[in-house]
Amino acid sequence: MTTTGAGTTGERTGEGTTGEGTGGVTATVAAATSAAESAVQATRVVAPAAEATGAEVTVAEVTGAEGGDVGQERLRRWRLVLGGDTADGTGHALSGRDAAMDGALTALYGQENAARKGGRDRSRSAGLGASAPSVARWLGDIRTYFPSSVVQVMQRDAIERLGLSALLLEPEMLEAVEADVHLVGTLLSLGQAMPETTRETARAVVRKVVEDLEKRLAARTRAALTGALDRGTRVTRPRHRDIDWNRTIAANLRHYLPEHGTLVPERLVGYGRASRSVKKEVILCIDQSGSMAPSVVYASVFGAVLASMRSISTRLVVFDTTVADLTDRIEDPVDVLFGTRLGGGTDINRALAYCQEQITRPAETVVVLISDLYEGGIRDEMLKRVAAMKASGVQFVALLALSDEGAPAYDRDHAAALAALGAPAFACTPDLFPEVMAAAIEKRPLPVPDTA
Repeated sequence: MTTTGAGTTGERTGEGTTGEGTGGVTATVAAATSAAESAVQATRVVAPAAEATGAEVTVAEVTGAEGGDVGQERLRRWRLVLGGDTADGTGHALSGRDAAMDGALTALYGQENAARKGGRDRSRSAGLGASAPSVARWLGDIRTYFPSSVVQVMQRDAIERLGLSALLLEPEMLEAVEADVHLVGTLLSLGQAMPETTRETARAVVRKVVEDLEKRLAARTRAALTGALDRGTRVTRPRHRDIDWNRTIAANLRHYLPEHGTLVPERLVGYGRASRSVKKEVILCIDQSGSMAPSVVYASVFGAVLASMRSISTRLVVFDTTVADLTDRIEDPVDVLFGTRLGGGTDINRALAYCQEQITRPAETVVVLISDLYEGGIRDEMLKRVAAMKASGVQFVALLALSDEGAPAYDRDHAAALAALGAPAFACTPDLFPEVMAAAIEKRPLPVPDTA
């Protein structure tokens, strides 16, 4: 059996090479079949060429002429990638675990495929339905057949594509899902719609994610910032291990003896040791619009870590068109997260005005704005506030996102305007954030990622 280029790409791989549909399905099948990346790559390379020329492509032409076990294994992978209806061209039947895995994929991704084909082959698109028991069974199936990272992708796709958010309001469903940052964002977006019977289960799910993130990020963050605080204090009678040799040499260049090739350090410059007094003040100003959900989760975790450090006074502010100061909850990220209200408009100027009012020691303050910079307030006033804070000595950091997902859609004009003020806006991963904060505390250039 032959298949056209459009048919080759038309099943689970999607029609293009980018986008959520392709990423979710391709990643799922690839992880499940150990080497399906090669099949997906072949689909993406061969099919567009065939579509452009009008030629027909057989699966044998793509997989090669191997026979025996190798050829069967390739057909099996293609069968899982393409979805298995009459257009897949493999003629390969699945059984046992493979058939069950295929059923789990079809329940989620089959509906989209049928819709794209104008409703043909609806037998392949039974879907998950709106039944909590059927979804719970499906969640159990995907946890059985796929690794945790793939389960999270499939859960996210199910919530977004099939509109299953309402089912998360049921405690039994929450207990069945694989918890991750995206699920936390979905739960927070449900907000007041969540009944009391579900809220405690939701808090337990959120707490598990938060605790996992703290284990991953806390130690490194404390180490990086403690070192930055120590280096930020200079003493003139340091112990040998605390001598800052670069500054000591620079301070004693006039005492260089060329005939001996030696510099005599009459004055030593060293790092101080962190004291119990507050040395720096940090204000985290977080946009809580819906697109920033992962950033809100990570920022709440970092806020709790910073609050645990005696030498840093940390304030946590969230905003949409109003401003909420959640500093009194900062030690418990779960309380912070349930105090947010994802969605709504954005007034960055109002939020920065509030933060500006809280600054008492400008030269020792770091303000971190986490926002996609879509401003619903007064743009010029926002930029004036940033300029005024920087002129007073405040270290201003603008992050387009604080997550593992890279830069979101953002207002490029506002980002360029901030860069012109000496505050480049960039997306920051959680692993890079400690280094960014250490650089801000030491007043050295920020480690802006290269996006070229």
